[in-house]
Amino acid sequence: MSSRSTATLHKAPRSDAFVDQGPFRIRFNFPGRAVPGHDDHGYGPLATIAESFMDPDTLIRMHQHRNEEIISWVPRGVMRHDDRQGNKLVTDPEHLLVMSAGSGFWHEERTLADDPPLRMLQIFVRPHSLGLEPGIQHERLPKPAPNEPRHVFGPEGSDAPCYVRNNVHLYDINLFEGATVSLPAESGWDTYLYVFDGAVSAIDSSIEATESAVFVGNEPLSITAKSDSLVVVFSIDPDAPITRQGTIGR
Repeated sequence: MSSRSTATLHKAPRSDAFVDQGPFRIRFNFPGRAVPGHDDHGYGPLATIAESFMDPDTLIRMHQHRNEEIISWVPRGVMRHDDRQGNKLVTDPEHLLVMSAGSGFWHEERTLADDPPLRMLQIFVRPHSLGLEPGIQHERLPKPAPNEPRHVFGPEGSDAPCYVRNNVHLYDINLFEGATVSLPAESGWDTYLYVFDGAVSAIDSSIEATESAVFVGNEPLSITAKSDSLVVVFSIDPDAPITRQGTIGR
């Protein structure tokens, strides 16, 4: 895949994979489904992006994950995490949570009655190996700069605040209307972008809020904000070794 010389943008509409559990609602986004003929709902190590909504005073009871990296990116509201290792963590727009489930990790999530409504992305990354040591990272994110990509996580050894155990980077970008930005890229890797708020244009496509696209090829990609926008961008090694036995992000 890394030898391709052409560049193509595959746009995906807003996902209709929606689960409504009353105070807890999830829309599942499957990046591989954007690419015609792609035989995997995920795209390399990026399995699933779940847009999650929790009303105030909501509890997701203790449950286990295995063999997946779960990243909680919280631009709106507060997500409270407890686990069987004794961690009690608060994730909000200033913090990132990475739960590396590995051989098994138990946790629960909640909002309190006086918390604001929560809207976040929970990102499921396929690790490179099964049965890895479980662990958790909870780090303060650098302050975002307008119209500039902020490195949120990357593979082990990257300069991002947190790491995942496979070849995928995440950047978020706050864009003002009319601003154009070149997206971070690795040679031979592909790009998946998701518009959390607002709308952007890329090549000859308009990508609206909750829509996404996969960019395949070796040419640089820029996006322009049609309105004030918040975008997440994944740089993905499509040839990375992956596992497919995660609890959710298979």
